[in-house]
Amino acid sequence: MNINWTCTSFHDLSPESLYEILRLRSEVFVVEQQCIYLDMDDKDQSSHHLMGRVEGKLLAYARLLPPGVSYPDASSIGRVVSSPSARNQGLGKILMGEAILRTSNLYPDVNIKIGAQLYLLDFYKSLGFDPIGEPYLEDGIPHIEMMRLKKSPFPQ
Repeated sequence: MNINWTCTSFHDLSPESLYEILRLRSEVFVVEQQCIYLDMDDKDQSSHHLMGRVEGKLLAYARLLPPGVSYPDASSIGRVVSSPSARNQGLGKILMGEAILRTSNLYPDVNIKIGAQLYLLDFYKSLGFDPIGEPYLEDGIPHIEMMRLKKSPFPQ
């Protein structure tokens, strides 16, 4: 799979790209996961947006947040999503590898903290994240906070 990656600030997103992002997030998080919540949480404007396209179609996306937006002392990766049409091809791991690399380059002196869906605990552990704290419910879905230290080796 030949993926074309782009990473841009909110203010540099085209209206078409923003629409694609919001559509993919809604398709997966609201419709597929049947989770009624307000996706537009005022964090997009402060974030970078990592998009993976194949033949021009948006198949993978993650939001890269600077320190102070989701967590006071750490950067973050959120809204991690792959298109249902591209599942079971290893795209999630490729996406997270790219997201970790880009986040580490954007914010090199801080750890990366995420709120992971609990069923993906082992997946995120394989990428160098360690669970911190206790599981909690977010929008009716079990989550756990996880941290990846800035000096962690890059996942293979």
